[in-house]
Amino acid sequence: MATTVLPPVSHSSVFTSLPEHIQANQGRVAQPQLGWLRPTTVDTPLEEMRRRLDQDDYLYVKGLIPRSVALQMREHYFSQYAGTALLDPTKPFVDGIFNPSEPASAHKGIGGGSTEGEDLQRLRGAHTTPNYLTFLKTPQLRQMVRDLMGWDEEVLLQRTMLRHNVPGGESTGVHYDKLFLRGGDAFFLTAWVAIGDIKPMGGGLIYLENSTKLGQAIEDDFTRRAEHFTPEEKISAFNANMTSIGILSNHPQEFEEAHRHIAERAGLAGMEYKWLIANYEAGDVVFHHPCSVHASCSNEDPEGRIRLSTDLRFYDRKDWDAGTCDERWMKVWDIGDGL
Repeated sequence: MATTVLPPVSHSSVFTSLPEHIQANQGRVAQPQLGWLRPTTVDTPLEEMRRRLDQDDYLYVKGLIPRSVALQMREHYFSQYAGTALLDPTKPFVDGIFNPSEPASAHKGIGGGSTEGEDLQRLRGAHTTPNYLTFLKTPQLRQMVRDLMGWDEEVLLQRTMLRHNVPGGESTGVHYDKLFLRGGDAFFLTAWVAIGDIKPMGGGLIYLENSTKLGQAIEDDFTRRAEHFTPEEKISAFNANMTSIGILSNHPQEFEEAHRHIAERAGLAGMEYKWLIANYEAGDVVFHHPCSVHASCSNEDPEGRIRLSTDLRFYDRKDWDAGTCDERWMKVWDIGDGL
């Protein structure tokens, strides 16, 4: 199928106000509790980028990966679903439009609770194609990681997470990444990459404002309550302190209520947290800290566009060589791998 190159979208001119609400797996977040992620241009001075990452707990870099590169990756990914029920067969692969005759429940991706199905089998293979592995080496992305962290060399964990979320499907619940990488003490940096345009209600990541201290307080509380766990239970994201799918909550507002006592104990009482959203474009990258609390909203794209992204985790080569990283993640994602 021929490539249709999507034109750049100036989201700032398309969306002048916050949506009335965003939907989650359970419940919704109303407009008064919403805000915008602060965008950073690629020509912003490095010291300012570092300051924003430290101050905001995230750095949202617009167009870090060239748009053409991101869209080529999107086309390649969906071309692997040719002839399946996932896609609208009348649309180009690069558009990634969900088949309107299909139920969303039949197309669960990573974290959707399913361990079988044609989508997942193809998703497994998509993680090892030469096109995807080349995409992970995009020079602008890798150089930015080194520059931000001041590392001589970065190590990308092999367990990356390509995610496609269909309209009406299940989204990613509230969590922070350290939950899943407790097998090492070293700092790691997450990069979330938008592989296509994602409108504010299109299923993109949402971040709880100024939440890293809260995330660390929750993790400290887990550590205290896991004192008598086995070593394996202590590092698992699926232990007795967690939900069955390793998240903190499926309901963003209930998450805040349920963890208010921890916030108070950590001296964070009275803070007015907002959930920050964005108008993502192909090639945008958000970097965030291990304890930054985030989720994804439900995909309610009016055009039926499937959200496609990948989650990447980087360590400093020095920490990796010192054996202080979570080595469990140095393997390619697989269905039901327990991580």
